[in-house]
Amino acid sequence: MKNIFKISLVVLSILALASCSKSTSGSSKLTGLPFNNAKFGNYVKGDPFAGQEVPIGMVTIEGGSFTMGQVQDDVMFDWNTTPKKMHIRSFFMDETEVTNAEYFLYVQYTKDVFPPSEEKYKHVYNSVLPDTLVWRKSLGNTDILTENYLRHPAYADYPVVGVSWLQANEYCKWRTNAVNLKKLIDKGYIKNIFANDTLRNFFDTDVFLTDSDRLFNGDTTVYKRGVKTRGKVKGERGSFQGRKITQADGILTQKFRLPTEAEWEFAAKANIENREYNNIRGRKKYAWNSKYTREKDKRFRGDQLANFKQGQGEYSGLSGWSSDGSDIPIRVKAYPPNGFGLYDMSGNVAEWVADVYRPIIDNDANDFNYFRGNIFTKKMIDKDGKVVIADGSSGDAEVEYDTLPSGKIIPKQLPGSIKYIPITKNDATLRRNFSESDNTDIGDGDLNSSRFYEENEEDYVSKPSMYNSPRKPTRVTDPETGIETVENDAKNRTTLISNRTRVYKGGAWSDREYWLDPAQRRYLPEYMATNYIGFRCVTDKLGPMTYKKRTKRNPSR
Repeated sequence: MKNIFKISLVVLSILALASCSKSTSGSSKLTGLPFNNAKFGNYVKGDPFAGQEVPIGMVTIEGGSFTMGQVQDDVMFDWNTTPKKMHIRSFFMDETEVTNAEYFLYVQYTKDVFPPSEEKYKHVYNSVLPDTLVWRKSLGNTDILTENYLRHPAYADYPVVGVSWLQANEYCKWRTNAVNLKKLIDKGYIKNIFANDTLRNFFDTDVFLTDSDRLFNGDTTVYKRGVKTRGKVKGERGSFQGRKITQADGILTQKFRLPTEAEWEFAAKANIENREYNNIRGRKKYAWNSKYTREKDKRFRGDQLANFKQGQGEYSGLSGWSSDGSDIPIRVKAYPPNGFGLYDMSGNVAEWVADVYRPIIDNDANDFNYFRGNIFTKKMIDKDGKVVIADGSSGDAEVEYDTLPSGKIIPKQLPGSIKYIPITKNDATLRRNFSESDNTDIGDGDLNSSRFYEENEEDYVSKPSMYNSPRKPTRVTDPETGIETVENDAKNRTTLISNRTRVYKGGAWSDREYWLDPAQRRYLPEYMATNYIGFRCVTDKLGPMTYKKRTKRNPSR
C-alpha cells in the first residue's frame, strides 16, 4: 500500500511539473508574455534549437586554430603563402566537388524558369552554361570531351569544369533557393509547384521572408499553411492556417556560398588527423596524413592517392597499370577521403574560393575567419517603403544585362530577386568595425594604402589605380548591319591582379605534384573558366562549434 502511495505521489508530481513547464515554456521568462499567441501580439519565438541538421551532401567541419600557409619549399618563389595562425568557425562543406549531373540540374531548372525563347530572358540561360570549349587544344584531339563531358551520362559523376567564379557563385545562390523551396514543399507549407506548369516560377528565399505575396505572380493560394499559433480561431477549411514563416523560426536553410580561402585550406589540411590532445604533431603536406602520394596499404600499394599529372606526357601511368585511374578528371569519391570526410581536396580539379586575390595575406589581417572581398549592401527601398524586386512586380520590364571582359553577356540580377545597393557613409557613421561598402582592396590598393593618402577620396577616384586591370569592354552595334560586337579599350595593362581576380586552390588532374599542397594558391579573373577548375559549396553552422559531449573538459595526457 505504501509503495502504491509513493508511486502515485511521484506520478502526480511529474504531471504537475509537466503542466507548469507546458504553461510557461511558450512564454517570456522575464515578462510572462506568451510567444506565438495571436491574442497576445503573436510575438515570434522558434522551437528550442537542438542542433542544426547536416545539409544533404555535406559534412561537418569543426572549427579551430591552424597555421595557414606553406610548409614546404617555395620552388616557384611566389612568396605568397607565408604561414599565419588563423582561427576558423565551424561550417558545413560539400564532401565532393559539384558534379556535371548536379550542375546540369541547375542548367535545366534555369531554362525551365527563364525560357530563352522569351526575348527578355534570352541571355539568362546562356549565362549559366559552362564553357565546354575549354577542352579544345590547338595541337590536340580533344573535341570528344567538348561534345560529351558535360551532358553524357558517362561523365555524370565527374566534377563540372568550364565554370567561372561568377557562375559558381550564382549556383550557390540558386542552391539556397532550391533547397529551401523543396523543404517548404516537404513540410507542407506550400504546394508542389513542380506538379503545375502554371505555378512554376522563380523562388527567392529573401523575397519569401520579406514579402511572400510577391512570389508566384501574386498567387497566394500556393501557400497551404504557416507556423501553428495559439489563441486564434481556425479559418475556413482549405484556407491558410497559422502565421507566415520568419527567419526567427529557424525553418529555412542558411545560405550556400563558396568557401573562403582560409576555410578551404583548413578543411583540406584536416589537422584533426595529426592532433594529439591540444597539439598538432608534425606537418601535413597533402590532404591525407602522409609525406607521399602513393598508397602504403598492401592491397593498393603503389597506387596514387590523388589524380594529378605525374610527369611529361604521363597523366595516368602505363597501359594495363594505371597508377591513378584517369587521364582527365575522374568521378568523385574515386580516392579515399581526408580526416574530415572530404574527397579530392588534393588533385582531380582545383577549386574556386570566395577571396579576391592579393599576393600576400595581409600582416594586419583578421585572424578570425579571414576573408578579402566583403561588399556590404542593404535592400533597396522604394518611395512607398517596399523592397524593390528586379524586373518589376509586373514582370514586364526588361532584364538588365552586363558584358564581361570575355564578351559573355550575363544578367546583372535575376528577375524576381531583391535589389541590393551599397551601404552609404551615413550607414557607417560612428562605426568602429567598418567604414565603407566595398572592402575588396582595403589596405591594399585603396586611398589609405597609396601615396595619395592625404588627398580627398573624390580626387583619388580619377587617379591611376594600383590594380587597374582589366577594364570592362563595351558593346558596339553596327548601324548598317545591326550586328553587335565587343570592343576592348587600348589601355596598357600593368598587372593581372585586380579587384575581379579570384583565388583558386588545390591541385588538378593537369597539375604536377607540387600543387597538391592545400597551402598553394593561384589566381584567375572571376569571369574566366578552365578545364581544370571546379568548385564546391559551404554553408555556415549556427550555434555551438560542436554538439559532441566531452567527458572531460581538459583530457588527461
